[in-house]
Amino acid sequence: MNAVFAHTIYTGRSIVNDSFLLFNDDGIAGISKKKRGMVVGEYAVVTPAFIDPHSHIGMHRAGEPPQESESNEQLDSILTLSDALDSVVMDDQAFRDAIEMGVLYSCVVPGSGNIIGGRSAVIRHYGKNSSDALIGRAGVKAAFGYNPMSTQSWKGKRPSTRMGALALLRSRLDEVRQKMGKYREAKGAKKQDITFSSEEALLRDILEGKERLRVHVHKIDDIAALLRFVDEYKLVVTVEHALAVCEPDIYDELTRREIPVVYGPMDAFAYKVELKHENWRNVRHLVNSCCKYGLMTDHPVTATRTLFLQTRWFLRAGLTKQEAVELVSRKNAEILGIDGMLGTLEKGKWASFSCWNGDPFEMGSYPLTTYGEGRLLFVDIGK
Repeated sequence: MNAVFAHTIYTGRSIVNDSFLLFNDDGIAGISKKKRGMVVGEYAVVTPAFIDPHSHIGMHRAGEPPQESESNEQLDSILTLSDALDSVVMDDQAFRDAIEMGVLYSCVVPGSGNIIGGRSAVIRHYGKNSSDALIGRAGVKAAFGYNPMSTQSWKGKRPSTRMGALALLRSRLDEVRQKMGKYREAKGAKKQDITFSSEEALLRDILEGKERLRVHVHKIDDIAALLRFVDEYKLVVTVEHALAVCEPDIYDELTRREIPVVYGPMDAFAYKVELKHENWRNVRHLVNSCCKYGLMTDHPVTATRTLFLQTRWFLRAGLTKQEAVELVSRKNAEILGIDGMLGTLEKGKWASFSCWNGDPFEMGSYPLTTYGEGRLLFVDIGK
């Protein structure tokens, strides 16, 4: 068994001082005040691995021209069977940059140019290839608002308005819902005559609440439209972005419905009209609500390596340092459904963590080492 000693350990639930984090290849063995096992390092601070819950890392790759990006497929506006994992390339330099700053996992999603963009993939940044990187799924990407109506030059049936985009989505969902009704009512051999294509089967899972829709949405009225769809089709959703929410009431409604928010990215330029109300002070409405939320980078809109840096806005809005660490570890893991493996430094969880030279919230601090599942991934070698 190995151990690292730290003056401060952020567990993802609490803060423990002057203790040893015990771990091996099988995961975290516990936290002890007494020295146990082989001590492989002494550090100022240890934090859990950070998790980016909404990213295009590996799809939109560092050092490659924009036309080679694979974050959006332009074939049609509804692409249920597209799989983000199929466009992830692990030689993206951004993975190594993220590991160096303690961000070891991402939920990679297709871009928001399509009404439905395809399946998400939760990945480890240190996978040997995309198959090895995959650790789970976290729903299907969808988009409301400006983005789907901005892609009229792309192939397929494309909307020019919000109402057009939602009409296309409503039409497709209605087709599958009607077929589901016929299947339920059919008896005997007639039931066997009703079959669902792979696309229809995934849309059926969405309608039955077995698959979550991760919905790109910024403005209050676009969230209101999403909630009408939730009522109409009994969908299970997350609100992704919400940067232009400049009034608190919509968060009360999301809290009542137990719909989580994946917020961000905090340090992006407001480059389109639907972001005209974007301001870092908007985050206080989220912090002051009882809504369940996490924090994203939307890489490459902001770089994955900056995920923890963006928690400074939440500190200004009233979060404690411990709560800020939880935001990019435990809370993101819970929203993605991977909290059985990651998010906290508790016995039985994966031994994925970072060891810092000082307080992570001070500008001059950085990880000296990072570990993923008990394996040493990065060692700072100085200047």
